[in-house]
Amino acid sequence: MADTDLAVAPGQDQEDVFKNFDILSGDSAISDHSYIGANKLNEVQAQTAAFNNPTSNVSKRIVKEWRILERDLPESIYVRVYEQRLDLLRAVIVGSPGTPYHDGLFVFDIVLPPDYPHHPPKVNYHSHGYCLNPNLYASGYVCLSLINTWQGRAVERWSTSTSTILQLLVSLQGLVLNDNPYFNEPMVAVGLQQLKNGILTGFWHKKVMNYNQNVFVYSCRTMIHKMKRPPKGFERLVFEHFRQRQEVILSAINAYRDGTAVVGHYQQGGSSSTNPVHVSRGFKSSLSKTYKDLQKAFIQFGISPPEAIDRGEGSQSTGSSKPNRGFKSKVINALKKLFG
Repeated sequence: MADTDLAVAPGQDQEDVFKNFDILSGDSAISDHSYIGANKLNEVQAQTAAFNNPTSNVSKRIVKEWRILERDLPESIYVRVYEQRLDLLRAVIVGSPGTPYHDGLFVFDIVLPPDYPHHPPKVNYHSHGYCLNPNLYASGYVCLSLINTWQGRAVERWSTSTSTILQLLVSLQGLVLNDNPYFNEPMVAVGLQQLKNGILTGFWHKKVMNYNQNVFVYSCRTMIHKMKRPPKGFERLVFEHFRQRQEVILSAINAYRDGTAVVGHYQQGGSSSTNPVHVSRGFKSSLSKTYKDLQKAFIQFGISPPEAIDRGEGSQSTGSSKPNRGFKSKVINALKKLFG
Protein backbone atom coordinates (compact mmCIF):
# COMPACT_ATOMS: atom_id res chain seq x y z
CA MET A 1 0.00 0.00 0.00
CA ALA A 2 1.32 3.44 -0.88
CA ASP A 3 2.39 6.01 1.68
CA THR A 4 -0.47 8.12 3.02
CA ASP A 5 1.21 11.53 3.01
CA LEU A 6 0.11 14.06 0.39
CA ALA A 7 2.63 13.86 -2.41
CA VAL A 8 3.92 16.92 -4.24
CA ALA A 9 2.57 16.86 -7.77
CA PRO A 10 4.98 17.53 -10.66
CA GLY A 11 5.46 21.27 -11.00
CA GLN A 12 3.75 21.95 -7.68
CA ASP A 13 5.47 24.39 -5.36
CA GLN A 14 6.37 22.98 -1.95
CA GLU A 15 4.63 25.98 -0.37
CA ASP A 16 1.33 24.79 -1.87
CA VAL A 17 1.48 21.47 -0.02
CA PHE A 18 -0.76 21.15 3.03
CA LYS A 19 1.56 21.60 6.00
CA ASN A 20 1.69 19.11 8.83
CA PHE A 21 1.68 21.97 11.32
CA ASP A 22 0.29 25.47 11.05
CA ILE A 23 -1.08 28.33 13.16
CA LEU A 24 -4.55 29.61 12.22
CA SER A 25 -6.20 32.89 13.13
CA GLY A 26 -9.77 34.13 13.21
CA ASP A 27 -12.88 32.94 15.05
CA SER A 28 -14.12 30.89 12.09
CA ALA A 29 -11.14 28.57 12.44
CA ILE A 30 -12.43 27.27 15.78
CA SER A 31 -16.17 27.56 15.18
CA ASP A 32 -16.67 23.77 15.08
CA HIS A 33 -14.09 22.86 17.74
CA SER A 34 -15.43 20.53 20.45
CA TYR A 35 -13.93 22.67 23.22
CA ILE A 36 -14.73 26.14 21.94
CA GLY A 37 -16.54 26.88 25.22
CA ALA A 38 -13.73 25.61 27.46
CA ASN A 39 -11.67 27.80 29.79
CA LYS A 40 -14.24 30.60 29.61
CA LEU A 41 -13.29 33.47 31.92
CA ASN A 42 -14.77 36.81 32.86
CA GLU A 43 -12.98 40.00 31.75
CA VAL A 44 -10.98 40.42 34.96
CA GLN A 45 -9.83 36.79 34.94
CA ALA A 46 -9.00 36.92 31.23
CA GLN A 47 -6.54 39.76 31.74
CA THR A 48 -4.36 37.61 33.99
CA ALA A 49 -5.08 34.19 32.48
CA ALA A 50 -2.00 32.12 31.72
CA PHE A 51 -3.07 31.59 28.12
CA ASN A 52 -3.26 35.35 27.50
CA ASN A 53 0.06 36.13 29.14
CA PRO A 54 3.01 35.39 26.83
CA THR A 55 5.42 35.46 29.78
CA SER A 56 3.54 32.84 31.82
CA ASN A 57 5.04 29.39 32.22
CA VAL A 58 1.95 27.88 30.63
CA SER A 59 2.22 29.99 27.47
CA LYS A 60 5.95 29.38 27.22
CA ARG A 61 5.42 25.62 27.53
CA ILE A 62 2.72 25.63 24.86
CA VAL A 63 4.83 27.60 22.39
CA LYS A 64 7.73 25.24 23.07
CA GLU A 65 5.50 22.29 22.21
CA TRP A 66 4.33 24.04 19.04
CA ARG A 67 7.95 24.11 17.92
CA ILE A 68 8.30 20.39 18.71
CA LEU A 69 5.18 19.61 16.67
CA GLU A 70 6.36 21.70 13.75
CA ARG A 71 9.70 19.91 13.73
CA ASP A 72 8.86 16.31 14.65
CA LEU A 73 5.32 15.46 13.52
CA PRO A 74 5.14 12.24 11.48
CA GLU A 75 4.08 12.72 7.86
CA SER A 76 0.67 11.18 8.53
CA ILE A 77 -0.33 13.47 11.42
CA TYR A 78 -1.57 17.03 10.82
CA VAL A 79 -2.06 19.66 13.52
CA ARG A 80 -3.60 23.11 13.60
CA VAL A 81 -3.24 25.48 16.55
CA TYR A 82 -4.85 28.89 16.99
CA GLU A 83 -3.38 32.34 17.40
CA GLN A 84 -6.22 33.57 19.63
CA ARG A 85 -6.66 30.34 21.60
CA LEU A 86 -3.41 28.82 22.82
CA ASP A 87 -5.41 26.27 24.78
CA LEU A 88 -6.96 24.59 21.70
CA LEU A 89 -5.55 22.24 19.09
CA ARG A 90 -6.98 20.02 16.38
CA ALA A 91 -5.23 16.98 14.94
CA VAL A 92 -6.04 14.76 11.98
CA ILE A 93 -4.40 11.34 11.89
CA VAL A 94 -4.27 9.37 8.64
CA GLY A 95 -4.97 5.67 9.18
CA SER A 96 -1.80 3.63 8.68
CA PRO A 97 -1.24 0.92 6.04
CA GLY A 98 -1.54 -2.57 7.47
CA THR A 99 -4.42 -1.59 9.76
CA PRO A 100 -8.21 -1.62 9.24
CA TYR A 101 -7.99 2.18 9.52
CA HIS A 102 -5.90 2.61 6.36
CA ASP A 103 -6.64 5.73 4.32
CA GLY A 104 -9.15 7.04 6.86
CA LEU A 105 -8.98 10.51 8.41
CA PHE A 106 -9.47 10.61 12.17
CA VAL A 107 -10.07 13.96 13.86
CA PHE A 108 -9.20 14.76 17.47
CA ASP A 109 -9.97 18.03 19.26
CA ILE A 110 -7.71 18.87 22.20
CA VAL A 111 -7.97 21.43 25.00
CA LEU A 112 -5.20 22.23 27.47
CA PRO A 113 -5.97 22.98 31.14
CA PRO A 114 -5.08 26.37 32.67
CA ASP A 115 -2.25 24.77 34.65
CA TYR A 116 -0.81 22.80 31.73
CA PRO A 117 1.31 20.61 31.87
CA HIS A 118 0.48 19.79 35.51
CA HIS A 119 -2.67 18.12 34.25
CA PRO A 120 -3.11 16.33 30.90
CA PRO A 121 -5.10 17.65 27.94
CA LYS A 122 -8.69 16.63 27.32
CA VAL A 123 -9.37 14.95 23.99
CA ASN A 124 -12.55 14.50 21.98
CA TYR A 125 -12.73 12.20 18.96
CA HIS A 126 -15.01 13.06 16.03
CA SER A 127 -16.82 9.72 16.03
CA HIS A 128 -19.98 10.50 14.03
CA GLY A 129 -21.64 7.92 16.27
CA TYR A 130 -19.36 5.01 15.30
CA CYS A 131 -17.36 2.98 17.79
CA LEU A 132 -14.41 1.73 15.77
CA ASN A 133 -12.00 1.13 18.63
CA PRO A 134 -12.27 0.08 22.29
CA ASN A 135 -10.46 3.32 23.22
CA LEU A 136 -12.66 5.58 21.09
CA TYR A 137 -16.27 5.69 22.22
CA ALA A 138 -19.22 6.53 19.99
CA SER A 139 -19.74 9.60 22.20
CA GLY A 140 -16.26 10.92 21.30
CA TYR A 141 -14.75 10.01 24.67
CA VAL A 142 -11.11 8.91 24.44
CA CYS A 143 -10.03 6.25 26.92
CA LEU A 144 -6.26 6.37 27.31
CA SER A 145 -3.84 6.02 30.21
CA LEU A 146 -1.67 8.90 28.97
CA ILE A 147 -4.47 11.43 29.53
CA ASN A 148 -5.58 9.73 32.77
CA THR A 149 -8.94 8.53 31.39
CA TRP A 150 -7.88 4.93 32.03
CA GLN A 151 -6.05 3.75 35.14
CA GLY A 152 -3.14 1.98 33.42
CA ARG A 153 0.27 1.63 35.02
CA ALA A 154 2.03 4.59 36.60
CA VAL A 155 4.60 4.74 33.78
CA GLU A 156 1.77 4.99 31.23
CA ARG A 157 0.05 7.96 32.84
CA TRP A 158 0.62 11.66 32.24
CA SER A 159 3.92 13.06 33.50
CA THR A 160 4.36 16.78 34.05
CA SER A 161 8.04 16.61 33.19
CA THR A 162 8.12 14.22 30.22
CA SER A 163 4.69 13.96 28.57
CA THR A 164 3.91 16.09 25.51
CA ILE A 165 1.21 16.67 22.93
CA LEU A 166 3.41 14.96 20.35
CA GLN A 167 3.61 11.87 22.56
CA LEU A 168 -0.18 11.91 22.84
CA LEU A 169 -0.70 12.07 19.08
CA VAL A 170 1.86 9.36 18.33
CA SER A 171 0.19 7.16 20.97
CA LEU A 172 -3.21 7.66 19.36
CA GLN A 173 -1.80 6.65 16.01
CA GLY A 174 0.43 3.76 17.05
CA LEU A 175 -1.26 2.32 20.15
CA VAL A 176 -4.93 3.05 19.47
CA LEU A 177 -5.33 3.01 15.66
CA ASN A 178 -3.29 -0.18 15.34
CA ASP A 179 -3.51 -3.39 13.32
CA ASN A 180 -5.36 -5.42 15.97
CA PRO A 181 -7.61 -2.96 17.82
CA TYR A 182 -9.72 -5.79 19.23
CA PHE A 183 -6.97 -6.42 21.76
CA ASN A 184 -7.13 -2.84 23.01
CA GLU A 185 -9.98 -4.12 25.15
CA PRO A 186 -8.50 -5.04 28.59
CA MET A 187 -10.92 -7.96 29.03
CA VAL A 188 -9.25 -10.00 26.26
CA ALA A 189 -5.82 -10.23 27.88
CA VAL A 190 -5.59 -14.00 27.19
CA GLY A 191 -5.92 -13.49 23.46
CA LEU A 192 -3.45 -10.62 23.55
CA GLN A 193 -0.84 -12.81 25.22
CA GLN A 194 -1.35 -15.47 22.55
CA LEU A 195 -0.85 -12.80 19.89
CA LYS A 196 2.41 -11.72 21.50
CA ASN A 197 3.54 -15.34 21.61
CA GLY A 198 2.73 -15.80 17.94
CA ILE A 199 0.24 -18.62 18.56
CA LEU A 200 -3.11 -16.93 17.98
CA THR A 201 -5.79 -19.64 18.12
CA GLY A 202 -8.66 -19.98 15.67
CA PHE A 203 -11.11 -18.58 18.24
CA TRP A 204 -9.19 -15.33 18.75
CA HIS A 205 -8.27 -15.10 15.07
CA LYS A 206 -11.96 -15.11 14.15
CA LYS A 207 -12.67 -12.44 16.78
CA VAL A 208 -9.91 -10.23 15.38
CA MET A 209 -11.05 -10.73 11.78
CA ASN A 210 -14.68 -9.91 12.56
CA TYR A 211 -13.72 -6.84 14.57
CA ASN A 212 -11.41 -5.53 11.84
CA GLN A 213 -14.13 -6.01 9.23
CA ASN A 214 -16.55 -3.90 11.24
CA VAL A 215 -13.85 -1.31 11.89
CA PHE A 216 -13.12 -0.95 8.19
CA VAL A 217 -16.78 -0.40 7.33
CA TYR A 218 -17.11 2.21 10.09
CA SER A 219 -13.91 3.85 8.88
CA CYS A 220 -15.36 4.14 5.37
CA ARG A 221 -18.55 5.59 6.81
CA THR A 222 -16.42 8.12 8.69
CA MET A 223 -14.80 9.09 5.37
CA ILE A 224 -18.22 10.00 4.00
CA HIS A 225 -18.92 12.25 6.98
CA LYS A 226 -15.55 13.97 6.50
CA MET A 227 -16.43 14.79 2.91
CA LYS A 228 -19.92 16.00 3.79
CA ARG A 229 -18.58 18.35 6.45
CA PRO A 230 -14.78 18.72 6.46
CA PRO A 231 -13.38 19.88 9.80
CA LYS A 232 -12.46 23.58 9.89
CA GLY A 233 -8.84 24.18 8.98
CA PHE A 234 -8.57 20.84 7.18
CA GLU A 235 -10.86 21.33 4.18
CA ARG A 236 -7.96 21.24 1.75
CA LEU A 237 -6.42 18.18 3.38
CA VAL A 238 -9.69 16.26 3.13
CA PHE A 239 -10.10 17.16 -0.54
CA GLU A 240 -6.53 16.34 -1.56
CA HIS A 241 -6.37 13.16 0.51
CA PHE A 242 -9.47 11.60 -1.00
CA ARG A 243 -8.65 12.89 -4.47
CA GLN A 244 -5.39 10.94 -4.29
CA ARG A 245 -6.65 7.87 -2.44
CA GLN A 246 -10.17 7.27 -3.77
CA GLU A 247 -9.17 4.57 -6.27
CA VAL A 248 -7.12 2.69 -3.70
CA ILE A 249 -9.96 2.84 -1.17
CA LEU A 250 -12.52 1.52 -3.65
CA SER A 251 -10.15 -1.18 -4.91
CA ALA A 252 -9.50 -2.29 -1.33
CA ILE A 253 -13.26 -2.61 -0.73
CA ASN A 254 -13.50 -4.87 -3.78
CA ALA A 255 -10.58 -7.01 -2.61
CA TYR A 256 -12.04 -7.45 0.87
CA ARG A 257 -15.46 -8.23 -0.54
CA ASP A 258 -14.07 -10.78 -3.00
CA GLY A 259 -11.86 -12.42 -0.39
CA THR A 260 -8.58 -11.72 -2.21
CA ALA A 261 -7.12 -9.71 0.70
CA VAL A 262 -7.32 -9.66 4.48
CA VAL A 263 -8.81 -6.43 5.83
CA GLY A 264 -6.02 -3.93 6.35
CA HIS A 265 -3.62 -5.70 4.00
CA TYR A 266 -4.77 -4.81 0.51
CA GLN A 267 -1.82 -4.45 -1.84
CA GLN A 268 -2.35 -1.96 -4.64
CA GLY A 269 -2.22 -3.63 -8.03
CA GLY A 270 -2.78 -7.21 -6.88
CA SER A 271 -3.93 -9.72 -4.31
CA SER A 272 -2.24 -9.84 -0.92
CA SER A 273 -3.51 -13.28 0.08
CA THR A 274 -2.38 -16.58 -1.44
CA ASN A 275 -5.49 -18.32 -0.11
CA PRO A 276 -9.08 -17.09 -0.44
CA VAL A 277 -10.31 -15.24 2.63
CA HIS A 278 -13.67 -16.29 4.03
CA VAL A 279 -16.11 -13.40 3.75
CA SER A 280 -19.51 -13.54 5.42
CA ARG A 281 -22.66 -12.63 3.54
CA GLY A 282 -23.26 -9.73 5.94
CA PHE A 283 -19.79 -8.27 5.38
CA LYS A 284 -20.17 -8.58 1.60
CA SER A 285 -23.49 -6.76 1.76
CA SER A 286 -22.04 -4.00 3.93
CA LEU A 287 -19.11 -3.52 1.58
CA SER A 288 -21.30 -3.40 -1.53
CA LYS A 289 -23.43 -0.66 0.01
CA THR A 290 -20.37 1.16 1.33
CA TYR A 291 -18.76 1.07 -2.11
CA LYS A 292 -21.76 2.74 -3.73
CA ASP A 293 -22.12 5.30 -0.95
CA LEU A 294 -18.45 6.23 -1.16
CA GLN A 295 -18.62 6.59 -4.93
CA LYS A 296 -21.52 9.01 -4.56
CA ALA A 297 -19.67 10.91 -1.84
CA PHE A 298 -16.57 11.25 -4.04
CA ILE A 299 -18.71 12.62 -6.88
CA GLN A 300 -20.61 15.05 -4.66
CA PHE A 301 -17.30 16.19 -3.18
CA GLY A 302 -16.09 17.02 -6.69
CA ILE A 303 -13.22 14.55 -6.93
CA SER A 304 -14.76 12.03 -9.36
CA PRO A 305 -16.50 12.46 -12.71
CA PRO A 306 -20.28 11.77 -12.64
CA GLU A 307 -19.92 8.68 -14.81
CA ALA A 308 -17.69 7.06 -12.15
CA ILE A 309 -20.80 5.80 -10.38
CA ASP A 310 -21.42 3.52 -13.35
CA ARG A 311 -18.04 1.81 -13.55
CA GLY A 312 -19.41 -1.05 -11.49
CA GLU A 313 -16.25 -2.13 -9.65
CA GLY A 314 -18.10 -2.57 -6.42
CA SER A 315 -21.41 -3.85 -7.75
CA GLN A 316 -22.56 -7.43 -7.54
CA SER A 317 -24.28 -7.29 -10.94
CA THR A 318 -22.68 -7.27 -14.38
CA GLY A 319 -23.80 -6.55 -17.94
CA SER A 320 -23.94 -3.91 -20.60
CA SER A 321 -26.44 -1.70 -18.77
CA LYS A 322 -23.74 0.03 -16.72
CA PRO A 323 -21.76 1.60 -19.57
CA ASN A 324 -25.08 2.48 -21.23
CA ARG A 325 -26.15 4.41 -18.17
CA GLY A 326 -22.77 6.18 -18.16
CA PHE A 327 -23.23 7.12 -21.83
CA LYS A 328 -26.79 8.25 -21.17
CA SER A 329 -25.52 10.53 -18.39
CA LYS A 330 -23.01 12.13 -20.77
CA VAL A 331 -25.73 12.71 -23.40
CA ILE A 332 -28.05 14.34 -20.87
CA ASN A 333 -25.26 16.65 -19.66
CA ALA A 334 -24.46 17.63 -23.26
CA LEU A 335 -28.13 18.44 -23.95
CA LYS A 336 -28.32 20.57 -20.84
CA LYS A 337 -25.35 22.60 -22.03
CA LEU A 338 -26.97 23.12 -25.45
CA PHE A 339 -30.51 23.96 -24.37
CA GLY A 340 -30.07 25.13 -20.77
